[in-house]
Amino acid sequence: MASYTAPLRDMRYVLFDLMEGDGLASLPGFEDFTRDLIDPVLDEAAKICEQVLHPINRSGDEEGCAFENGVVRTPKGFREAYTLFREGGWTSISCDPAHGGQGWPKSVGILIEEMICSANLSFGMYPGLSHGAYVALHAHGSDELKDTYLPKLVDGTWSGTMCLTEPHCGTDLGLLRTKAIPEGDGSYKITGTKIFISAGEHDLTENIIHLVLARLPDAPKGVKGISLFLVPKYRLKEDGTPGASNGVSCGSIEHKMGIKASSTCVMNFDDSIGWLVGEPNKGMRAMFAMMNTERLSVGVQGLGLAEASYQGAVTYARERLQGRALTGVKHPDKPADPIIVHPDVRRMLLTHRAYVEGSRALAAWVGRAIDHEEHHPDPAVRAEAEEFVALMTPVVKALLTDLGFEATNLGMQVFGGHGFIREHGMEQYVRDCRIAQIYEGTNGIQALDLVGRKLPAHAGRNLRRFFHPVSAFIEAKVEDEQLGEFVQPLAKAFVRLQQATAQVARAGMANPDEAGAAATDYLRLLGLTALGYLWAKMAEISLAKLNDDPDGFHRAKVATARFYVERVLPQTNALFAMVMAGGKSMMDFDEAAF
Repeated sequence: MASYTAPLRDMRYVLFDLMEGDGLASLPGFEDFTRDLIDPVLDEAAKICEQVLHPINRSGDEEGCAFENGVVRTPKGFREAYTLFREGGWTSISCDPAHGGQGWPKSVGILIEEMICSANLSFGMYPGLSHGAYVALHAHGSDELKDTYLPKLVDGTWSGTMCLTEPHCGTDLGLLRTKAIPEGDGSYKITGTKIFISAGEHDLTENIIHLVLARLPDAPKGVKGISLFLVPKYRLKEDGTPGASNGVSCGSIEHKMGIKASSTCVMNFDDSIGWLVGEPNKGMRAMFAMMNTERLSVGVQGLGLAEASYQGAVTYARERLQGRALTGVKHPDKPADPIIVHPDVRRMLLTHRAYVEGSRALAAWVGRAIDHEEHHPDPAVRAEAEEFVALMTPVVKALLTDLGFEATNLGMQVFGGHGFIREHGMEQYVRDCRIAQIYEGTNGIQALDLVGRKLPAHAGRNLRRFFHPVSAFIEAKVEDEQLGEFVQPLAKAFVRLQQATAQVARAGMANPDEAGAAATDYLRLLGLTALGYLWAKMAEISLAKLNDDPDGFHRAKVATARFYVERVLPQTNALFAMVMAGGKSMMDFDEAAF
């Protein structure tokens, strides 16, 4: 059976060595967040994830959620785990202290999110969706709505959802039909059906606060006519506690490939009373505050599952005896050698490891930028950080979930036939990870967002926030005798990325189908180059620490960096060729021939 131990050593390396997390305390509002405070909180997060959440991961998958007469019951142990989670303050970690939150930096919060996703992704969906609702309401809600609902969302007594998708519209939200009729007293009657609503109904909290996209009677057509409304499951009594039903009901739950302990609901709103969040017909602006937060979190889901899968694969590869090493017997005292001696198993494990540790570094880089965007005293630094986060959000969502799915499949492959068997837990990681490439905007949509919106925005200024630090690092280090083996391959990949960027811009301006055809390959090219940059920086840090490396951590870090630049980064050659080939071969194909 799979087990999980939080990778605190590597998390602290990324936070404090790579991202210089000790500097967090210099930002306004973060004065107390020194390492002396951060370290024990990471320890406590590891404990609840390892000891409370992970033990109910497989049982939750096997039992799933139950639906009967409109009521959803979560699997055995989930209510007790949620109570411990909430009472421990974990729902409030990254929330505003003005509403009862703890105000932790995003760069630390991302590491805690990763642990939760590794331990039990289905469980993590419930507080994860609540935090997304908190973000949207905090950014766009009226003071009255915030004062009424945020404290309960923050302390986890109530939970939240985002209700976008309808049976006839997913990505194209301009087609949605849910109606919002003004009541004349500041409230609205909401009527419609939403599907694929994660955590839409469950038994973990006293109330569920739905953020619902709907149309006012005089709304313009398309996405310009969408408004956002707060619709509670239960109306509130005068004392602020949940009262009568608000016409919100669950019609059914989906039977899914993975994340089976997370309730995915069809939600019906029947003259449900709601309140406007933000401005009329500006709901997409408010909802994207939530969706951008969720897209980063979904990327971390891919990372978390990849880490859990890696741990299982390494343990099995050390223990499973099968055959002898190609170069001769390595363990003569045993009837066979462990499979970790075989080159192809090592290829899978090192690919897995390089993906996980590189993805963690990328997530931390974006997390640090969010901290600067929200807290740095210099407006210019805040603006630059905002542009970097905008550029990298679709990359984190798509790349980390693509790599996460590849990695969990590698982990299952290491087990051979036993990986296909439920009791080992490896196939669950594959099933759970698959949805991450789909929800919160499919990875194809993320790629279109990158090339269609993020690259041309501000005359290309977003891209400079990535290009400039990479270019400066290469220029400073390419001739370094020790670092050359890491930086020179990065430099070649970076040149290809620059050329591909120019090609996408030129071709896409002449014919949008060209940009669309290149988008997925271009996103991966940018993402793998970003990981190459971070691996080169980690190699630099660890090379300097080799003389004081009692546990071999830094030797392993340098060796993994070497594997990445030799065996993974060369993917950028093929990606570059595919981008430069253009879209003619796919767009000229006769539709009738499919």
